[in-house]
Amino acid sequence: MPRQLGDLEDAVMTRVWQWNRPVTVREVLEDLQQERSIAYTTVMTVMDNLHQKGWVRREVDGRAYRYTAVSTRPAYAAALMNEAWSKSDNPAAALVAFFGMMSPEQRGSLEDAVRIVRVDRPEGDRPEGDGSEAGGTEGGGPEAAPPEGSPGNGRPGERRDEGADGTAEAGR
Repeated sequence: MPRQLGDLEDAVMTRVWQWNRPVTVREVLEDLQQERSIAYTTVMTVMDNLHQKGWVRREVDGRAYRYTAVSTRPAYAAALMNEAWSKSDNPAAALVAFFGMMSPEQRGSLEDAVRIVRVDRPEGDRPEGDGSEAGGTEGGGPEAAPPEGSPGNGRPGERRDEGADGTAEAGR
């Protein structure tokens, strides 16, 4: 499981995730320098460390490397949440406390995510008693359709990737 990124690692990864393309140390440096004074070698070391930790892969481009994210920010956030949740001695209570901290917008996102998971799961993969059986009020019918523009709004079996703007894009 991943550990939380440090402040500078997060600043670098934020750019790599947002730009959603191979980036050089120089590009990241120039963008970071708009916020803080930082040396090229510091950024190079951080990016090398991120490579060693498996967060980015790199390819040689002339005399430099181009770095690409291995995973997405949502996958990173999910892994951190899963790690914290799995360490709880009472996972149900931890979830209740977590849900209680959510804003109304976050609760709406949670409800959307649950609908998407239910729609994307094949019937045979659903656990018994999840409300998706015939006659259930959840999981089937038009009310279970994901909201317009959500990651679950694609053809069945289609992989979804997050784009640079944070929206879901159809994968190939």
